[in-house]
Amino acid sequence: MGKKEEESFSEKYNLRWVSLISLWTFIMAIVFSVITENLVENLDILMAFIILILIIFVGIIFDIIGIAVTASEEKPFHAMAANKVEEAKYAIKLVRNAGQVSNFCNDVIGDISGIISGAVGTTLIYKLINTYNFQNGTILSIIITSLIASFTVGGKAFGKSIAMLNYEKIIFQIARVFNFIEKNFGIDIFPNKKKQNKVNK
Repeated sequence: MGKKEEESFSEKYNLRWVSLISLWTFIMAIVFSVITENLVENLDILMAFIILILIIFVGIIFDIIGIAVTASEEKPFHAMAANKVEEAKYAIKLVRNAGQVSNFCNDVIGDISGIISGAVGTTLIYKLINTYNFQNGTILSIIITSLIASFTVGGKAFGKSIAMLNYEKIIFQIARVFNFIEKNFGIDIFPNKKKQNKVNK
């Protein structure tokens, strides 16, 4: 395989992005798992439940964003850009990078949320057993695990409907956040020059 063929293969399957996102997922999963588990261990049962619900909620929110991006089109945002709406630039970038945005939101954050919620659920089960002296920890474990799964799946199913019905509004709000970050902190979320040039055209 020649150099040109290797480059086209790498670009075709976006191997650079795959390698980068895999590495970042590995690091993020370790960091968030350690932080969350240590945090939950030092909290009471009520606060541990609240942390668990927040983790599930984060996974659902990012799933909504990922679905909204893949469902959207550039056309309405080009109209906004023509009317000098600042956020339209980032909205277009989000749609043009739909694959990467969806991968990050649905797969990376979604899977990390699933892993962490499972770990927090396990810690919560041990807390409940030790606090209330449950005789049958297996039944408690099944109930907690099933509740986490049902809330996650049900929440994402509901979120999918929200995303499909309101994708333009969702993308515009995310674009507002990115535009605010760039204006106030000088950080461009999508610094790829090729994509920037296409947007400017």
